[in-house]
Amino acid sequence: MPLFDLPLEQLRSYLPERDEPADFDAFWSRTLTEARKFDLSAEYVPYDLPLATVDVFDVSFAGWGGHRINGWFLVPRGVEGPVPCVMHYIGYSGGRGFPKDHLFWPSAGYAVFVMETRGHGGVNAGSPGTTGDPHGSASPQAPGMMTRGILDPDDYYYRRVFTDAVRAVDAALEHPAVDSSRIVVSGGSQGGGIAQATAALHPSVKAALIDVPFLTHFRRAVEITGRDPYQELVRFLSTRRDTADQVFRTLSYFDGLNFAARGQVPALYSVALMDDICPPSTVFAGYNHWQGPKEISVWPWNGHEGGGGFQTEEQLRYLHKLLSDG
Repeated sequence: MPLFDLPLEQLRSYLPERDEPADFDAFWSRTLTEARKFDLSAEYVPYDLPLATVDVFDVSFAGWGGHRINGWFLVPRGVEGPVPCVMHYIGYSGGRGFPKDHLFWPSAGYAVFVMETRGHGGVNAGSPGTTGDPHGSASPQAPGMMTRGILDPDDYYYRRVFTDAVRAVDAALEHPAVDSSRIVVSGGSQGGGIAQATAALHPSVKAALIDVPFLTHFRRAVEITGRDPYQELVRFLSTRRDTADQVFRTLSYFDGLNFAARGQVPALYSVALMDDICPPSTVFAGYNHWQGPKEISVWPWNGHEGGGGFQTEEQLRYLHKLLSDG
């Protein structure tokens, strides 16, 4: 994929106007208040796997609507005292996979809490999922998750997902091995978008690792990329031509730009300049609106895979310094 977006010097200063509904904060306050009326009922069930240095738990908790959300919790074995916890949110279509997929952070002395995204994990055979989305929508949608309930912010799919992500932090805070003052949210693509939102919505988050975030600057994304998942929105609008204003009003409650404008904690972003799934300008738009201390890793020759293992190493060094410095 060639370079197709703005030049890097323009990306670094790209600060588009945000389309923010007047009741954005009230909407999310109401949403989380409603969710917390359900008992969290977090369960950590030891998982039988003969690993020598890591303890594994099959975790579940009550997310939006009281629905059970599944995940993994891995913690270094034999570490004295509570440890920092990295919340990991998963990319589009992926499930929680297997414990062996999540050994990096425990090997570095961190706990990791992997939250499954409701309704995903049935397509990517290498990363199976176990959590459904029992909430249906009466309105039409295009195949995929992007337009599920899109004609009403209260019914939109990502209202449930972002709420699940906040409740996952609540669940992590209940575990005695977790240092409540050192909770970090992380993810790439869809997971990056979820992490970006959660960092703004949950006051206990200490830092954010946001890789090539999806769900950010929707309007520009659908105008310049021909790739899924954003094309799910295009296909819906191509047949429901009369709903564009309604669709973008709904999306304004979930746009990463509006969450980034509320992000106060230290954040390490990454962007790939040949990424035609989450275009660089959409990533920089989120990064440039972020209000807290921030850094961004730029990968000039990569697509949506971003920095891969190189970025993971950067994240480890970043967190080690940040959390060691207090």
